[in-house]
Amino acid sequence: MKPKEKILILDGNSLAHRAFYALPLLSNRQGIFTNAAYGFTMMLLKLLKTEKPGYIVVAFDKGKTFRHEQYSEYKGRRKATPQELRPQFIVIRKILKALNIAIVELEGFEADDLLGTIANKAEQENLESIIITGDRDALQLVTEHTNAYITRKGISVLECYDKEAIVAKYGIEPPKLRDVKGLMGDNSDNIPGIPGIGEKTAVQLIQEYGSVENLLANVEKIKKPKLKENIINNKEQALFSKKLGTIDCCVPLRVDFSDYRYEKPDYPALLEIFTELEFNSLLKEILSEIKDQTLDTAEFEENDYFVCINTISELKTKLANVPAQKVACYFAFDSKDYLKAKITAIGMAWGSENVYLDFRNLSSEEINEYLSCIFDQENREVICYDLKAIFAANKIRGISFQASSWDILLAAYLLNPSASNYELENLSLEYLNKPLVPSDQIAEIVTRSARSILNLKDIFTEKLVETEMEQLYSTVELPLIKILAKMEIEGVKLDKNQLLKMGQEIGQEIDFLTDKIYQLAGEEFNINSPKQLGVILFEKLGLPPLKKTKTGYSTNAEVLEELAERHEIVANILEYRQLVKLKSTYIDGLLGLISPNTERVHTTFNQTVTATGRLSSTEPNLQNIPIRLEVGRRLRKAFIPSSPENVLLAADYSQIELRVLASIAQDASLIDAFLKNQDIHTRTASEVFGIPMDEVTKDLRRRAKAVNFGIVYGISDFGLSKDLSITRKEAQNYIDLYFSRYPSVKKYIEQIILEAREKGYVTTILKRRRYLPDIYSSNRNVRAFGERTAMNTPIQGSAADIIKLAMLEVDKRLQEAHLKTKMILQVHDELIFDVPKEEMEEVPSIVRSSMENVYSLDVPLKVDMKYGPNWYDMTEL
Repeated sequence: MKPKEKILILDGNSLAHRAFYALPLLSNRQGIFTNAAYGFTMMLLKLLKTEKPGYIVVAFDKGKTFRHEQYSEYKGRRKATPQELRPQFIVIRKILKALNIAIVELEGFEADDLLGTIANKAEQENLESIIITGDRDALQLVTEHTNAYITRKGISVLECYDKEAIVAKYGIEPPKLRDVKGLMGDNSDNIPGIPGIGEKTAVQLIQEYGSVENLLANVEKIKKPKLKENIINNKEQALFSKKLGTIDCCVPLRVDFSDYRYEKPDYPALLEIFTELEFNSLLKEILSEIKDQTLDTAEFEENDYFVCINTISELKTKLANVPAQKVACYFAFDSKDYLKAKITAIGMAWGSENVYLDFRNLSSEEINEYLSCIFDQENREVICYDLKAIFAANKIRGISFQASSWDILLAAYLLNPSASNYELENLSLEYLNKPLVPSDQIAEIVTRSARSILNLKDIFTEKLVETEMEQLYSTVELPLIKILAKMEIEGVKLDKNQLLKMGQEIGQEIDFLTDKIYQLAGEEFNINSPKQLGVILFEKLGLPPLKKTKTGYSTNAEVLEELAERHEIVANILEYRQLVKLKSTYIDGLLGLISPNTERVHTTFNQTVTATGRLSSTEPNLQNIPIRLEVGRRLRKAFIPSSPENVLLAADYSQIELRVLASIAQDASLIDAFLKNQDIHTRTASEVFGIPMDEVTKDLRRRAKAVNFGIVYGISDFGLSKDLSITRKEAQNYIDLYFSRYPSVKKYIEQIILEAREKGYVTTILKRRRYLPDIYSSNRNVRAFGERTAMNTPIQGSAADIIKLAMLEVDKRLQEAHLKTKMILQVHDELIFDVPKEEMEEVPSIVRSSMENVYSLDVPLKVDMKYGPNWYDMTEL
């Protein structure tokens, strides 16, 4: 016998609300809230996949219902729909339209009534119905041919109810649940019911009497006096509550099941919506199932997609016909460390050509020939993904990189600097609505990757122009790639003996501290075990446990710092931890990363990681060497020039972020201080505390410094109070005093937050853009974070812009002067150079003038310079 066809009937309002509260507040880069739409769509696609319905329809509420006319307080206790949810109903409707799923609504009726009516008529059409909702009222609609799926645990789990399940759970038939509601009422709908009767009692009464009407007719049989009195006094209310809680299954809704027939989505429209909303995981899910229907199937034919080039002459012949055309290249390496990696294959794409180059069995000389053919051409534009890796691979091999270049990875980062990743597969899905075809064939992978790169180039170029970041991309970020690659290849020489000596000294200090801690504790224990440490501190020594975790006492740094004055052991534990981290992470870590071939460490400078535009450094992280402790600063002794005939030169922007703030905020007092070359922290202390500059003490300067940088980083009174170990009231007083003396800074902060709310993003001096969805959050803490980000991103990001401009200018001038000096490190606002001693007369002036004049603020840029035999022992210039 042929199984009955299935219809899914969804309660749109209920499921949207469930999704909204189940997921954190999400938004795309334009600040459009998406969590409800995402959760709703995720559940819907799962249902389509698992249930495979023949029909589907989604019902929505529309305006006030007949129940509001009968009872003005109906649903009167419900909170208003959150502002972040309201616009998402429009998004959900767009998604349903793209999925070709019918929507129904009817003035005066709730979605529940439409569910019941459709399910009722579906039975007459011999269809099996499944109602999906978050509202348990729908259980009254369950029959032999209608089941209800109720959302549980947000939207991730559905409880499935058929008639037998309801009878097993409640001991009554599904329609009798209307009577249960008449007795117990419903707080969420503000249906009164009978006071004092809960679900358990209501179910027992209906099990015994069958209905509200029969209960009222036999109320004298009730043995419990109080219950009997309640029922007698609320007869009419019980009947009215049952009426309010009964779903109307006969509303005047035109039901034509041909309208509900589910065929297939409008794939182009759906993909466009998912791309706009940044539903990347859902894009993958859709495309993995429907690529044969949505995309040009000819493109996915295995035959004749790419040409395998086996000789250099073939490649030259191919490229000779397109000398000025843009060519996309995708490199396959055998390792993520591209400074050591071998190139195994290259995929290329231009025009209608897709070319595969297999390097696995070629000699180094043969590979070099191919690379020269591609990159040593002035009239060619080469489009890559991760250009830094490709440029470095060519430079290491001595290949002249004459072609102009373009980097998809870098462009993607600029367009969305807060993205979780920029993998080519995600970019292809997000911007092209196309997956990279899953394959274990390297030729298939690299050639289709090259084609995606080629297709993305025009899209990204247009978007960079739209967002006014084309100049930032082409004149700053793109040329910076080659400088960073050169710095990575050059590396930084380390004095291995110095590191070993420090490791031995710190090891002895750790041993001394360990013995001292054991002595103070009165026993030996595992100092690195939070559990054992907690027992010693809070049980044996009786210190107050300030914070607890799921596994016991918290012994994190914050807790220990608060306890440091209470017992000598705590300060020793803090010092022990710092030394252990210093030895394991920095000394042992650096020793393990020294290249045996170059005696240097070759860090990776990450250009596409931080949302502010700052560079970061990994493997090793040379921007995070601890300098607060003297023992940490001594680590810099191990950083030495490449030759005894060279010295290290350090050029550090002085208070660049405060200078940017003064210029952006146009604050007269700050500008005046910098124009007079005054110490800005002393000047601030003088302004804030109302004393002459020559009376400012070290402590007052320290406090002013904390306020200055606190303002830059959007610090709160709580944060400042912790930094200065003062009360929140005192901290707020400092902040208020600061703003009273620097009113234009306060005005800037207010304006930039307002601008961020209006636009959804903020920009730097070079128009670098950062999107701030958090600024729209209904959560006060999240919104406050968004506001702090809005105020400090233009400052930090502009400082990052300036240091990048400086790197470009210094590199250009060093090359023009044909000097051997090399830029080897960038650490926040500081540049480090390896300088031959004979060039020390010329190089410092080039570096200083380049850095101080590369960008014009309303205050002068100032650079502090030092030089020496290592990064620690340096003399001021």
